[in-house]
Amino acid sequence: MTGSEPPSAPPLARTILDRAAEPPSAPPLARTTLDRAAEHRRDEVWLAAAWERGQVLIVDLAKGGRALVTERPDGGTALILVPPSEAPEAERWFLGLGPDGTPYWAVDAPLEGDGETRTGDLRAVGHLLDARDTGLLTTAVALGNWHRSHLFSPRTGKPTTTIEAGWARVDPDGVMMWPRTDPAMIILVHDGVPGPNGRCLLGHNAGWPARPDGSRRFSCLAGFVEAGESVEAAVAREVHEEVGVDLSEVRYEGSQSWPYPGSLMLGFFGVADPAQALTLDPEEIDEAHWFTREEIAKMFFGEGSQTVAMNSSIAFYLIEKWLLEDQEKISG
Repeated sequence: MTGSEPPSAPPLARTILDRAAEPPSAPPLARTTLDRAAEHRRDEVWLAAAWERGQVLIVDLAKGGRALVTERPDGGTALILVPPSEAPEAERWFLGLGPDGTPYWAVDAPLEGDGETRTGDLRAVGHLLDARDTGLLTTAVALGNWHRSHLFSPRTGKPTTTIEAGWARVDPDGVMMWPRTDPAMIILVHDGVPGPNGRCLLGHNAGWPARPDGSRRFSCLAGFVEAGESVEAAVAREVHEEVGVDLSEVRYEGSQSWPYPGSLMLGFFGVADPAQALTLDPEEIDEAHWFTREEIAKMFFGEGSQTVAMNSSIAFYLIEKWLLEDQEKISG
């Protein structure tokens, strides 16, 4: 498949490209209506009143940040929020204000679904939530994962406590720490060819476990930005390290939080020549191919033994946008 001549105008790819669906406008977990209202985080009087009139999201961080959800009439998924009187006793983290001024909070506690509700995490339901719920759950999971990993000071090993409505921690010596995010790049490499003959380069991560149905998931290339490195340099380095390919163009597309445990995924499109030989880093990528739009379309429809990244990921967003948009717009 790699380096071969692409077929001409495959019917399935034509169907996808000609359909009325618009390309996605933003990565799924980048959507939010939340005003973080940081000016209130040290105002204990305001926070006490905001708790009483607020709504609370319960997240089960021991199970990957799952929350109670229910189905919406339009086919989407909605978070189940509770009034403060029904929230379990736990640390309270102020997430922010909704457009109508409602204060939103999060607490970490065990959860179980029942006959009318179920639990879901961002991987499973992030793309099905509306903008308000996406912002709430993404923020709560990112904040909660930071708290769980900073119960003790990395400087002294002493216990830390939560302050500023959950947006900082302090040790007994008064040294404060704040949530941090790890920047990571992710790129859809393509050949710059417009229309159905275009191809993109996807890989299978060597660390992904085997799937019960025997299918293999292919996704964009990604990696962390290293100390002292720009994200543009990280893009070029990671692509070359993982598959041995050099890029001729790079364009930033967008970003979204990926709180597993605390990444910010910076998404790019990049152009490369498919004639370059693929040289895989076996510790990172155990299989990589140039896929035509025909093949990608089949993955989207669940045909065959290959699939693409999960719908809530920025990788899915990049792949879908490449599939639906004209390549002259993407590379230009």
